[in-house]
Amino acid sequence: MSTSYKIDKEKYAKIPMLKLAVEGNLQEIKALISSSQKYEVNYTHKKSGDTPLKLASRYGHHNLVMYLLEEFADVEHRDFDGKTALHDAAQNGNSKCVEVLLKFGADVDALKRADWTPLMLACSKCHTDVIAKLLEWGADVTRLNKDGWNAFHIAARDGTTVILSMLLQINADVWNTSSKNKRTPLHTAAMHGKYENVEFLVHKCKYERDMKDSCGTTPLMDALRFGHASIAAFLIREHKADVRERDNLGRIVLHLTAQAGQLVSSEYLITEQGLDVNAKTTSNGMTPLHFAAKEGHLELLRSLISHGGDPRAVDSKGRSALHLAAAAGKADIVKELIFTQHVKDHPDIHGVTAREFAIKDDVKAIFN
Repeated sequence: MSTSYKIDKEKYAKIPMLKLAVEGNLQEIKALISSSQKYEVNYTHKKSGDTPLKLASRYGHHNLVMYLLEEFADVEHRDFDGKTALHDAAQNGNSKCVEVLLKFGADVDALKRADWTPLMLACSKCHTDVIAKLLEWGADVTRLNKDGWNAFHIAARDGTTVILSMLLQINADVWNTSSKNKRTPLHTAAMHGKYENVEFLVHKCKYERDMKDSCGTTPLMDALRFGHASIAAFLIREHKADVRERDNLGRIVLHLTAQAGQLVSSEYLITEQGLDVNAKTTSNGMTPLHFAAKEGHLELLRSLISHGGDPRAVDSKGRSALHLAAAAGKADIVKELIFTQHVKDHPDIHGVTAREFAIKDDVKAIFN
């Protein structure tokens, strides 16, 4: 029994029409409709916008769905999120309900809030049989939601290679899409650790090497800053991804993994890919150690130092990792730099010391 089922059953416990719809009790709903003027086929909950048809579709009661539609239930009724019964059925993998709704004229490409179609919802939940049914009825695989994602993009994140293949069979160019911030399905699959999908996208589609989103981030950067070293290795080997590419702020991927606290990814880049542990950004001269210190990643900071990272390196403003850690209130990093690494508190180019950057009392106490 799903959590949503329990919630809806409790929510509608005192509303017979909706409670029976959740349970799929066809006979009692028939009796209720024939005997009561209060409860009719399109009874709508005032707060949620749910109807018996939507609830029956949500929980897979296809016989009840059929009955309600034969009694002229509104197949296109929308709740307060803009979802129709077809959205509910598709999202919950109820293929028989999907078929019944479509036969009664449901809009296969109906848009809910944020412009999601039933196909997008089915792809997000990996309901292959529902996807096949929606495609059979002409669902538009190129339709974009408010963020600029189509169903293929969503399947790259949440689905399987089987689903990606199904969508490509409908439209061979559906892979050639990007979101409003210029992120491709390859970016998304890499970020979410979908190794098989990344492999499929590289081999079956024509993504250019090191495509960048609006921030200058490549799929390789996404894979590593989220800790997916195996995907990164594949992209480097099979897609010839360049570990030395820089984003719009002049950061290489080692800066990003240090900022994200990704120890394994950072060590992989240093030991396997030979990246300079003291590489500086082109925008402000920060090193990976600066990022690790600012974000409070103590174990990673120690690892960088063990691989030759310079704890005394300064950025373009003359600020060391100590300055950034003090300003960010990272007491454990400040202690490590002062007492273990013996970093002196030198002033930056404006004459300001790390001690003066400290705001939190526990950090100030370390300097005292």
